[in-house]
Amino acid sequence: MIRRVTPQDTAAITGIYNEYIAHTVISFETEPLSETEMQRRIGQISAAFPYFVYEIDDEVAGYCYAHEWKERAAYRHTLETTVYLSPRHTGKGIGLALMQRLIDECRNRGYHALIACITGNNEASKALHAKLGFTQVSHFKAVGYKLGQWLDVVDYELLLTP
Repeated sequence: MIRRVTPQDTAAITGIYNEYIAHTVISFETEPLSETEMQRRIGQISAAFPYFVYEIDDEVAGYCYAHEWKERAAYRHTLETTVYLSPRHTGKGIGLALMQRLIDECRNRGYHALIACITGNNEASKALHAKLGFTQVSHFKAVGYKLGQWLDVVDYELLLTP
């Protein structure tokens, strides 16, 4: 079931995200977040933008949201997307379902474009975004350093309106 995020989802979302921070290069953050900090972020983002969780048997299996891509006023019709899944729930179509719901919501709210900023070696995320109609529009080389390696970043874009 996909539903809007609530404050009660904070612990689950924090746990999912901290796994990616600690053990992968998918997130460029390097220090785990506290539940207090995650609650602040959830509240700030969900107050203005779409934020969804995918729930299976009362467990948050994943989440996604959109947020400001850039701060300047001219960018106000473009959002950046984020999607994370519990490692126990990858490969089941949950990311696809979450992102389709997010795209529909952004389209319904009148946004023009979505940007996904993806670590260059994250083949699963690149494939997911391509399946959803996103196209790669940039490739930045060695712009992040985490877990002993230099990391590329690629941006994917989806235009929601002509």
